[in-house]
Amino acid sequence: MTSGIQSRVAGDVPVLELAAYQRTVRLLLRHPLVTATYPDGRALPAVRRWSATLRVDLAEMLGYRLEVHGDTARLVRLHDGLDPTQPALTRTGRPFDRQRYAYLALALAVLGRASIQITLSELADAVAADAARISGLGLDADRGADRRAFVDAVLWLEDRGALRLADGSAGAWASDPDAAEALYDVARDVVTAAYRPTRVLQHLRSVAALLERPPGTSDNARRRAAAQRARRAVVESPVVYYAEVEPEVRNHLRTSTLVEDIERLTGLRVERRSEGLVLVDTAGLTDRRFPGTGAVAQAALLLLGEIADRVVDPDAEPLPKLAAPSPPERLADLVATVDAGLPVAGLLEAIVGLNPDDADARHREPGSGERDAESAVYPFVPDAFLRAALVGLMRRYGKAFGEKWREDPDRLRTAAIELLAAHRLLMPMDGGVLVLPLTGRYRNVIATIRGRRGATPATLFDLTEESEH
Repeated sequence: MTSGIQSRVAGDVPVLELAAYQRTVRLLLRHPLVTATYPDGRALPAVRRWSATLRVDLAEMLGYRLEVHGDTARLVRLHDGLDPTQPALTRTGRPFDRQRYAYLALALAVLGRASIQITLSELADAVAADAARISGLGLDADRGADRRAFVDAVLWLEDRGALRLADGSAGAWASDPDAAEALYDVARDVVTAAYRPTRVLQHLRSVAALLERPPGTSDNARRRAAAQRARRAVVESPVVYYAEVEPEVRNHLRTSTLVEDIERLTGLRVERRSEGLVLVDTAGLTDRRFPGTGAVAQAALLLLGEIADRVVDPDAEPLPKLAAPSPPERLADLVATVDAGLPVAGLLEAIVGLNPDDADARHREPGSGERDAESAVYPFVPDAFLRAALVGLMRRYGKAFGEKWREDPDRLRTAAIELLAAHRLLMPMDGGVLVLPLTGRYRNVIATIRGRRGATPATLFDLTEESEH
């Protein structure tokens, strides 16, 4: 083991138990809220076992704070950018929309002042009363869509142990609130841990301000903060491109010490490429693994292989190269969408006494720090090629996809591109996509059709890849 910071990563963990410690680190990074039952009954004892070492390592390496109280453990993370690719999900895997997020926030507020038990109808009435004061929201128990959205938020809390079903059924209530009911025990410690904002939200005029922190007061403090941002980028992002980070962060990304830190902390391998770093997730660090299973993931991998081959095809006309928008430019629409949900101009300032003319640095867009001249340009693949490529893939492998995808190839193409964009392999643009460097890792994709016994058409295919390093 090397000296310095590296010697403090899992420094008191015996060699034979290092793998168990690293599994717990990955568990917390994937599930920042751990309770007696979530994500399973073994998680909380593991966090408690290593809590002292976890607190030190996660604080030093990533700037995160681990809090363990009662039957909960909460990893309070810092974020350096807005990430639209990790939404809350319903039990059926559908991303939360704004209505569900609003109901979730209001339900947490109600539960924070509730007694030890509450019925679902009581919770709905209380949330409805608060929702009625929010323009454009509301909660009408007579509307099936409102009930289903509300129950999705309740089940999210139930899955994490904030609500424990004592009697009845939330699903039955959603179907017929006049004939069914549900009774819940309220776990106050989980409710408190579930919602831990790092800033006083009433004082913010833009979601971008959640990402801002005061600069360090010394050179050592600034270097330490830059090193933590570099490590956070590696563990929180599918890939970190040098061209998209500030020079001081890039300098840390290029050091061998960072790679050693992350590999010892997580037990995963860091792949260093000329354009950046990839933390190779072979152990379920996130639920966004790629390649993956399912029609969309399989189509995405096949389409990516076609795109990669087109980029390096010596016989085809060279593709145009375009400069990639900066992270703040890419997230401008997301910032504007979130900010549109804030109180009307002037109202918030009047409530908290802010000066509406005070346009200080607190309200810059995320990631607006200066970058040097190492801006990147990437090959641009037009939509026409993407459509033709998917048509060709559907012709070759169409029977391996479900009927709904065969009937709507444009929908499959859109879903596949969204998945590839979430993994920072492509960047959607008007009229096509930019091909990012990590795509080269998935060249020469090989697909073999596997038929089912007793069935003529194949329904699954096995996908392998030959990486380009």
